[in-house]
Amino acid sequence: MEKGNHSEATEFILSGLTDNPQLQVPLFGVFLLIFGITLLGNGGLILLITIDLRLHTPMYFFLRNLSFCDLCFSSIISPKMLLNFLAERKSISFTACAVQMYLSILFADAECLLLAVMAYDRYVAICNPLLYTVTMSKQLCKKLVVGVYTVGLVDSGLNTCCTFWLSFCSSNIINHFFCDVPALLALSCSDTHINEIVMFVSMCCIQVISFVTVLLSYVYITSTILQMRSAEGRHKAFSTCTFHLTAVVLFYGTSLFMYLRPNSSYSMDTDKVASVFYMLVIPMLNPLIYSLRNMEVKDALRKAMNKLLINS
Repeated sequence: MEKGNHSEATEFILSGLTDNPQLQVPLFGVFLLIFGITLLGNGGLILLITIDLRLHTPMYFFLRNLSFCDLCFSSIISPKMLLNFLAERKSISFTACAVQMYLSILFADAECLLLAVMAYDRYVAICNPLLYTVTMSKQLCKKLVVGVYTVGLVDSGLNTCCTFWLSFCSSNIINHFFCDVPALLALSCSDTHINEIVMFVSMCCIQVISFVTVLLSYVYITSTILQMRSAEGRHKAFSTCTFHLTAVVLFYGTSLFMYLRPNSSYSMDTDKVASVFYMLVIPMLNPLIYSLRNMEVKDALRKAMNKLLINS
């Protein structure tokens, strides 16, 4: 793969979700609302877990990091996307595009791996409850989170460097609303086979292995729950997994559809719709999934609101 001449492209143009001018303002309103709910939901959940000592457990430690990833994930994409709905020229500099790609891959990888770590946490809590506090120690939890971000940093650096090493001389119009790897590879006039292999291998190593980890964890969890004699015990054990399992289905279902479908069925328009759900809708839904029917979070929120009202 030969090094690209970066002077050939000093900026890119993002085509966005649609070129219909009548849809720009309505879409701006919809995605502004989504972004606002994402900031409020994830920011509030991070604050709540931090200030309530009852939520200082491994499960909520990982959930706080998941909310942080969702917050960053959405903040990387949404502001520029919202601006482009109202702007006449939807440009993004070469450097800003590289930074956006790097950070989006980093937090996508981190979220994917965190869901696998959270599945392992639920496996230990349900299948080995007597050893839970010993196994899921603070030191192990911190090491797992550091490992998650380390893998994300390495993978995002590798994919971003490989992508921006290419030459972009045919066109500078990215058929997407953010700087995604497949959309940029489609613009390159260099040979992109190595890039496609790197992207596919990295996705398999991170997403597929993480998904298998989640799947195996829930096989053991389901087996353990079915062996419980108490109906109340089965219900309680299952309820602790419901929120995480919902988030897993949404995240992995969309991401595996995006990156592992055959080239013959690839469509950039389909990719845009999937990316909206994957990068903007899921980060908005996650705090709602983990809080609406979670009694511990609801009790912590009620306690925090009462304290705020008393102090005011």
